[in-house]
Amino acid sequence: MLPNMHDAEPIPADARAEIDRLLTSGDLFRYTAPEDAPVTLLEREFAAEMGTKYALAVSSCSAALFLSLKALDLPRDARVLIPGFTFAAVPSSIVHADLIPVLCECGPNYRIDIDDFTAKLDNVSAVIVSHMRGHTSDMDAIMALCAARDIPVIEDAAHSLGTTWHGRKIGTLGKIGCFSFQSYKLLNAGEGGILITDDADLVARAVILSGAYEHMWRKHLRPGANTAELEQAFARWQNKLPLYNLRMSNLSAAVIRPQIPHIARRVTDGRRNHDHVAAQINASPWITVPEKLAPEERAPDSLQFNLDGMDADQVRAFVAAAANAGVKVQVFGLTTDNARAFWNWQFLPEQFDLPKTRAMLMTACDTRLPARLTPEDCDAVAAVLIDAAAEVMCDTRAYGT
Repeated sequence: MLPNMHDAEPIPADARAEIDRLLTSGDLFRYTAPEDAPVTLLEREFAAEMGTKYALAVSSCSAALFLSLKALDLPRDARVLIPGFTFAAVPSSIVHADLIPVLCECGPNYRIDIDDFTAKLDNVSAVIVSHMRGHTSDMDAIMALCAARDIPVIEDAAHSLGTTWHGRKIGTLGKIGCFSFQSYKLLNAGEGGILITDDADLVARAVILSGAYEHMWRKHLRPGANTAELEQAFARWQNKLPLYNLRMSNLSAAVIRPQIPHIARRVTDGRRNHDHVAAQINASPWITVPEKLAPEERAPDSLQFNLDGMDADQVRAFVAAAANAGVKVQVFGLTTDNARAFWNWQFLPEQFDLPKTRAMLMTACDTRLPARLTPEDCDAVAAVLIDAAAEVMCDTRAYGT
């Protein structure tokens, strides 16, 4: 019997008492309390979890990306390099920041094509590396190439909380790391995001831009800590930046904070489930799950795989067969108006022809695989995927078409 593939993990019971307290008090705005508001505590706890100096919680990961770009103070129409395989929110954040997205190729393993990345790097002012669906590109090469050109790197780690690269936490390799708290992410608040950095000037700019009007930024200073560098940065930017009002509410923070202690367990369970299903479906002659890169330890919240030797009609038939058996699969390049297919981003100021990325997206599949599933649940999911591929390809061979 197939498991429920839709629901996320329940919100920990610890959150309920805090939510009730907030509802009773009506104290939902992050800057009302004199100190230690839930959003403030979330920022401290998340920064501590990630091992960074600063964190800023905001309304979404899209907001975090936008604020990161604005905090870098790039000139208008500066060019920002991103992978062609990402979510539409990433190029959108660049356009909203009055900058121009530049897209580079991704390979069949979903990761950045380093040759195309290198070829386009000299004409850009910043890079956003999307660890799309939790797949880490070659960060050794990317960081070295960008460091040689003094190009700042923002990590879009929406899908990568808990992933490490050479033991370092993803989101801490670049100048800024951005994470999502949307419902299908490792920490779930329905919506929400956070950015992390060790740069006092960057976080000061981001805090003010996010909507810390007047001297609300003082509530980002931790009592008893050495905050001189941060205070000086805030003073430099007081009244000099527009306010975008992208703040997080205390209710969202109250939902997120009790989940932080569950990160390690969710990572372990998610990796177990992913690898369990991947090992089984890789045995099919028509399915391939790309290998992770050697320095990468992933924290999967879903499953991606490629369909081999199928044309577009056969891929659609596979999706229909899996759906009939209870497993929803989307193919990034064939699902109508998919927000991860770069040719649907008609708002881009410049369009890009990315044949490698397009070819990958036409057979790249995506399905939910929540960390809460048991190994037996995973066996059922794998069986559906294997049988759906066999049904399509064996029927095709039988009829000689």
